Amino acid sequence: MPRMNPGTRTDTTASSPKIGFVSLGCPKALTDSELILTQLRAEGYDTSKTYAGADLVIVNTCGFIDDAVKESLDTIGEALAANGKVIVTGCLGARAAEGGGNLVREMHPSVLAVTGPHATQEVMDAVHLHVPKPHDPFIDLVPAPATDIGVKLTPRHYAYLKISEGCNHRCTFCIIPSMRGGLVSRPIGDVLGEAQRLFESGVKELLVISQDTSAYGVDVKYRTGFFDGKPVKTRMFDLCAKLGELAAAHGAWVRLHYVYPYPHVDEVLPLMAEGLVLPYLDVPLQHSHPDVLKRMKRPASGERNLERIQRWREACPEIVIRSTFIAGFPGETEDEFEHLLDFMRAAEIDRAGCFAYSPVNGAVANELPGALPTAVREERRARFMEVAEALSTAKLARRVGATMQVLIDSAPALGRRGGAGRSYADAPEIDGVVQLLPPDKASKVLKVGEFTRARIVGTQGHDLVAQPI
Repeated sequence: MPRMNPGTRTDTTASSPKIGFVSLGCPKALTDSELILTQLRAEGYDTSKTYAGADLVIVNTCGFIDDAVKESLDTIGEALAANGKVIVTGCLGARAAEGGGNLVREMHPSVLAVTGPHATQEVMDAVHLHVPKPHDPFIDLVPAPATDIGVKLTPRHYAYLKISEGCNHRCTFCIIPSMRGGLVSRPIGDVLGEAQRLFESGVKELLVISQDTSAYGVDVKYRTGFFDGKPVKTRMFDLCAKLGELAAAHGAWVRLHYVYPYPHVDEVLPLMAEGLVLPYLDVPLQHSHPDVLKRMKRPASGERNLERIQRWREACPEIVIRSTFIAGFPGETEDEFEHLLDFMRAAEIDRAGCFAYSPVNGAVANELPGALPTAVREERRARFMEVAEALSTAKLARRVGATMQVLIDSAPALGRRGGAGRSYADAPEIDGVVQLLPPDKASKVLKVGEFTRARIVGTQGHDLVAQPI
């Protein structure tokens, strides 16, 4: 979310207490923010759009990479300067400083409380301590309606669905397990119930997220749960099949994120070919060379990823694969890096992001030999992105002339001046968009949150240009 406006202090004594809120980081953090805001609303707190207009400010932080840490610490500092009463939650709240103390406490000792991620009750306890909740004897004992989907920080027509917390992997470059803990899968009945309520509320795209979507249910040994009175296994395939059924009944999409390429992911491809789940996989591959993957301690037999991706394309030719990679990992040789570039070309990864390796305090990779100079890491990242962008450009060009379904994200004046949306190949915030031209027919209108058919007429950087039909 954008940072709050410092604003000017206003008198809030005549109304409910106001809480300012800033949410930073990934979609998983966003869903944590939604839970906290939902609880605040249920207890009668209002929200403030400015720091100064709030009785207290909550900052939900990210602590994965150095840039995210800096942004989080800067935001905490801004909130303290403008308001003075700040509660910190999220991944950065769980990070230790070099001396072993809490990093946030050392940098900002005046914060009121610090919690780690997915800590709704701890945050609420801190809020109650410093800004007692409003008392209304008429509504205090009234339960929230079962159909309430809570506060959503995404546009009305799409939403994130978190299916688990934490991660069982111990990748050497990552400290997320130390912040978010091991894998904890949500009960499948709860997940499907939330999905159903979201679809019933008008959501047209459900984005499934976790630290490792493919591992859903591993921690509970795929036990059987219940939804709508029927047994359903806590397992990735069964979850996707039921989500696909629910989506189909509402004319909606299901998109999968953070899917590790385990063999059982192959089972989901028929659901994509049938149209129950979008033919789109967000797969965090990170590298291709077996030796680098071993140093990273990556799971899922990474050396066979090219073969697996080729099988996916055979089973579902329309599939779009997005991924992230690390260039310049400790010990990476020029040959190992060239192996990665060759892999990119052979796998034809549709959408790719790349980070130049950056040491993260507490990560095992910091102790590996062969650390590369910053200039080499950045140069390799740039070379990688040249290859990735060339592949993406070529793939986009192949779509010219095709007709695609587009979910409309913006449409000023009902689309009379055009608009913007996304095809099945485009996840919000991280991929390109479809730039929609003004409709040829005066009777044709475009509405946010609805689908339109559009003919692709050109490309523009990472985006497509299309004519609504």
